[in-house]
Amino acid sequence: MTTFRAMRIHLTDDGLSRSIEHRTLDDLPVGEVLIRVHYSSLNYKDALSANGHKGISRHYPHTPGIDAAGKVVSDSSDTFAEGTEVAVIGFDLGMNTDGGFADYIRVPLGWVMALPKGLSMADSMRLGTAGVTAAYALEKLLDNGLKSEHGPVLVTGATGGVGTLAVHLLGSLGYDVTAVTGKEQSHDWLRSLGASVVIPRSQLADAQPKALLADAYAGAIDTVGDITLVNILKSLKFGGTVAACGIVGGTAVPTDIYPFILRGVNLVGIASSDAPLAARQRVLGKFAGVWKMPRLPELCDTLRLDEVEARIEAMLAGQIQGRALIDMEAQ
Repeated sequence: MTTFRAMRIHLTDDGLSRSIEHRTLDDLPVGEVLIRVHYSSLNYKDALSANGHKGISRHYPHTPGIDAAGKVVSDSSDTFAEGTEVAVIGFDLGMNTDGGFADYIRVPLGWVMALPKGLSMADSMRLGTAGVTAAYALEKLLDNGLKSEHGPVLVTGATGGVGTLAVHLLGSLGYDVTAVTGKEQSHDWLRSLGASVVIPRSQLADAQPKALLADAYAGAIDTVGDITLVNILKSLKFGGTVAACGIVGGTAVPTDIYPFILRGVNLVGIASSDAPLAARQRVLGKFAGVWKMPRLPELCDTLRLDEVEARIEAMLAGQIQGRALIDMEAQ
């Protein structure tokens, strides 16, 4: 019987523990497609799941990993041939369905997409949920009329997974990017990725009594929320759009209507985990073509499975910049 490695999170009355255990294929959930995982990635949601966050994963023991890429071992629906390179990004993977921090996953057919030509398994995981989220956010800005000549585009949480990819994607497409971070040591790194200007997180962190602030930005991708999002709304140019995709600063939006009725700004939400499979396939196709980022490997550290726990702790402590690719083949 095939055994394989998996990071397992145990949450009991005695506390939380993480360990790499050996499991069998019979331990995996029901699903049409069995996949040998070659790569995964570490997202903030994975770190929360691995820390026992019941809002992410309700059932323990559990295997995190909301992203996985690998090769099909078997497909009871006969949709995918054995050996097809595929990816699973989001849905319930790594939340309440055992996820990609394992050598094998078994998932429903409707979660699985074949990788587009020109996108490797490794690059699909360097992107993962963070890349798909950044792409959806940019699409929303473009749908609302954003053009590079309109002015700077703001990206908050710029050293995080979504922020890092958003900065590099926007910069590579010719946009004037203003990156926001609380990590002073990361300013030069963000400029190297494509940011024209880097400003401290504190500049947007405090509530402002004015109904409107100087109209500085043509658009924004916000991973923070709360007062930061309010200040962005007050700082958008006429008709500007902010794509909100994160809540690391809080879930409230304590604002008034003035930015909307005096400047006609737009607030749009980004929900990547439940987006249709076709939408994920569309943006991965862009990353394989018109949005291809040749420097993508430079944005990611590569980890073995046994190095993931230390990275989780560093991520929860706010000590990480960029993305982490998990190479399941590395020993």
